[in-house]
Amino acid sequence: MNNNLKQNNEYKKWLTDIKTRIKQTQIKAAIKVNTELLRLYWDLGAEIVEKQLKSQWGDTVIRQLSLDLKKEFTNLEGFSRTNLHYMRQWYLFYNQQDKIVHQVGGQLENHPIFQIPWRHNVEIITKCQTIKEALFYVQKTIQNGWSRSMLTHHLELNLYGREGKAVTNFASTLPAPQSDLAMQTLKDPYIFDLMALTEKYNERELEDALTENITKFLLELGAGFAYVGRQVPLNIDGTDYPVDLLFYHLKLRCFVVIELKTVKFVPETAGKTSFYLSAIDDLMRHPTDNPTIGLIICKNKNNLVAEYALRGINQPIGISEYQLTKVFPEQFKGSLPSIEEIEEELNSMKKNKN
Repeated sequence: MNNNLKQNNEYKKWLTDIKTRIKQTQIKAAIKVNTELLRLYWDLGAEIVEKQLKSQWGDTVIRQLSLDLKKEFTNLEGFSRTNLHYMRQWYLFYNQQDKIVHQVGGQLENHPIFQIPWRHNVEIITKCQTIKEALFYVQKTIQNGWSRSMLTHHLELNLYGREGKAVTNFASTLPAPQSDLAMQTLKDPYIFDLMALTEKYNERELEDALTENITKFLLELGAGFAYVGRQVPLNIDGTDYPVDLLFYHLKLRCFVVIELKTVKFVPETAGKTSFYLSAIDDLMRHPTDNPTIGLIICKNKNNLVAEYALRGINQPIGISEYQLTKVFPEQFKGSLPSIEEIEEELNSMKKNKN
């Protein structure tokens, strides 16, 4: 079958045209590497689909085309059978659902999928179910400059399904532009990946583990969060009230108080968080800062109870749940301290300071 295809005049003419375009792309690559390559891949994907439909060549054409292109361009990668299949899948994923050529007025280069690397595109189309979900990750990649491993991390932890899902009172406590951005900043649930510790760990080891894990915590919180500290004391009338975790958000231009609870959400926690926000606004907030935001991360919550608890509070607060990562190696789970143990240690630290 391969030999028959190699002798097919239509195929030979098409192969010659592809080779010419690849050589032209190589010349242009020094100027516009990613866009030129992606445009070539898009066109190849479209033409493979067309040839399979009209010429009824089936998968044979991908196998033969791969052999011919690799033979011609021995110094180039990207023409494996697998990659040609991805080109076809990429074209079908967007063109059948989104008609992107019409969406951007025929200028493919204006579409965001042509502004991220090829392997990022492959990760997205192989892990996303809908155009809306795929474009969410495309835009996030562009906005945050994600590496492929970072993109894969967020895909595997379903950022699309979690972002902007927290219960909040932002709409009534923040102005429209700020409330929308703040809402998009929060997730529900948060997924924590805790560092392994020995079963009999001391307070210093726990502190070290929490500090070393701050990078992973920031990764899960998302872009824009800057770590300020933990157990940050708020001195009010001679008494210190320590805030468990304090961050500053660079885009929101405000402090963010995070209260981590290992039990189901109760309304009293919202009142306590509101107290912290009022104190930080008075004691730490700069005149150019926006109002401090509170985030309560708890083991689980009833959304209706959470909404009622926030309804009468004037400070902006969000409430989310947390989960422990399911991909954490099983052999380490037995040596991890539980969330309950961590909270107990934090409470003990508070008592010792008071």
